[in-house]
Amino acid sequence: MLAIAIAASAWIGEVSIARLVRGLPLAADYIAGTLPRLRLDHFLADLAYWMWGFADWALLLADTLLIAYVGTVLGGLVALLLSFPAATTLAPPWIVTIIRRALELMRTVPTLVLALIFVYAFGLGAFAGMLAIAVHTAGSLGKLFAEEHENASLTQMEAVRAAGGTWAAQMRFGIFPQSLPGVLSYGLLRFEINVREASVLGIVGAGGIGEELYLAVRQFEYQDISAILVLILVTVTAIDLLCGRLRRSILGAAI
Repeated sequence: MLAIAIAASAWIGEVSIARLVRGLPLAADYIAGTLPRLRLDHFLADLAYWMWGFADWALLLADTLLIAYVGTVLGGLVALLLSFPAATTLAPPWIVTIIRRALELMRTVPTLVLALIFVYAFGLGAFAGMLAIAVHTAGSLGKLFAEEHENASLTQMEAVRAAGGTWAAQMRFGIFPQSLPGVLSYGLLRFEINVREASVLGIVGAGGIGEELYLAVRQFEYQDISAILVLILVTVTAIDLLCGRLRRSILGAAI
């Protein structure tokens, strides 16, 4: 059955071994063309030539980080508000169904498609990218936060209710303190993902370093492509390491 499934997938996907063999050398040539020429005896000069646009690219990277940060914060807040009525242990089934379908819709539409919609609605720039990140983040984190709430003990919530607390107070003081470590961990993980997402939103005009990368690709500025990719890689790696340390400090255990 596995062989049949693989064969069917290859047929439907129009997989061609001959095309793959012909294309691999071309892909290798393209990658080789983007690599800079760094000579030991002229290293600093070659590096300066390769990174000629560093100042402008750094500003665009800062825009990318801000798009990811603001989008993560706004989307995370929406996700947190919707996660309580989306938890099966905390709300009536009909409310859970409505909220969960809304969250599914928000995370089903790809971020690039959302960015295209918001670029059409609000024009080119970082605002459209931030909204796209926020909507997709709300849909993704809303589900994860709801599952964290479902794992929480209901004892504290019942104690708040017995003291006369409203439903909102029960969520705030009975459920949320138990879910907080998981909520923060998922939020930081999502920020890492959103930094990578925001790096390519410029392709559709939604701001950030992706727009410059797309321009370099279209204009066949091969060494600019590798320079921008290296800057993105270093930035994303630094964010990943920082968020990993924050998660370990929050949870008090190695991740």
